[in-house]
Order: sequence, then structure tokens, then C-alpha cells
Amino acid sequence: MTVEKISRGQVSAENKPALLQDPHALREPRENNLEIAIGHEVRAFRKKLGITVADLASATGISVGMLSKIENGITSASLTTLQALSKALGVPLTDLFKRYEEERNAVFVKAGEGVEIERRGTRAGHQYNLLGHIENNTSGVVVEPYLITLTAESDIFPAFQHAGTEFLYMLEGEVVYRHGEQLYTMRTGDSLFFDADARHGPEELVAFPIRYLSIISYPQRAMGE
Repeated sequence: MTVEKISRGQVSAENKPALLQDPHALREPRENNLEIAIGHEVRAFRKKLGITVADLASATGISVGMLSKIENGITSASLTTLQALSKALGVPLTDLFKRYEEERNAVFVKAGEGVEIERRGTRAGHQYNLLGHIENNTSGVVVEPYLITLTAESDIFPAFQHAGTEFLYMLEGEVVYRHGEQLYTMRTGDSLFFDADARHGPEELVAFPIRYLSIISYPQRAMGE
């Protein structure tokens, strides 16, 4: 896919921004069981130091049998025991929990089953379907994906202004969309990514039916603001 010129917020292949992470990268395998995750880390750090279970037992005052159970994920170690292990292994206490994988949430919405909501500023003929929502996720960012449908009966075009960023992707139809002082004519396949703190919204409905995706993201701390 060819990316067009960079001018007034447009992106080009020659000036495309550097991505901060590899979207295809995988982290090392994690464990869903806390005891097993801690055991793996203790064993890995011990072997990295080149010491035996007996050596670690001597350094921590923990029995060889107990250390064996900890490394094999058979028992839950107390906080005092974990502190002794982290000190003897020369690593922060939090490093013993690195392999533990908390449950991650996902939301699946079948076609036509998005939750229709009344978004602030919505007018007649503007249909908003929320396609998913995950609270308290690990990213620290709230993401709200909407499927927006505008009809010929849409009366007044609302202007929005809120925290975060927003991404629009046109599925069908044609609309002139305002962001700040700029107007963008958007047709099927066009997209617009912008700072949502500027006033924005559909300025002119050109060709029906009009449907587009709107993905809003903002820091979790902004939820109550």
C-alpha cells in the first residue's frame, strides 16, 4: 500500500514515522500459575549465577527441600522467603514475577450486535454502535471503537472535542469532515487520524449511505475528568 505525501498532517512513504515497537514480536512464554512462574525465575537466576540448590539454600537459610518445591512450583513461598531469594540472587523482588501472565481480556462482537448508545452531542439520524470496551487494561489506555452510521435524516452535525486521539476509517459513502480549521473529503477507504482535543465532526454529508469506524483512545486517568 502506498502512503501519500506528508503535508498538513498527511503521511508519506519518504517521511513515515518510526514505529516504537515491532507489532509482530512475541515475548518469551509466560505462565498462568504464579507458583510455577516464580519457580522458573528462581531456577533461571540460580543457574545464571552458576550455583547449586545447596549453595542457594546455604545463602538464604531455606532448606534444600523447600527450594526444590519452590523451583518446581509445588508450594507458595512467603514474602519473607521471596525477599531472601531476591537478595541472594542479586535481583529485584519484582523480577521473580516477570514470567507470570495475568489474564487478558478480549471482546468479540458479531455483525449487527454492537451496543447502540447515545453519545453526548448525538443528534437524530446519527447512530453510534460501540463495538467493544475493556476497562482497567494493562496498556493504561482506554479504547472505544464505534461503528457510526449517518442517514439522510441526520439533522444537525455535532461538533466534538475531547481528550485523546481518534482514528476514522470510511466504510462507505462520502462526508466532509472537519478537524479544527481543516476540512477533509472522505470517501470509502479513506482514513483520518487526529488529536481529538480540537473541535471535530462531520461538516457535510455528501453521499449516502455513510458508515465509518471511529476509534477513540485516551489515558485511563481521563475517564473521570
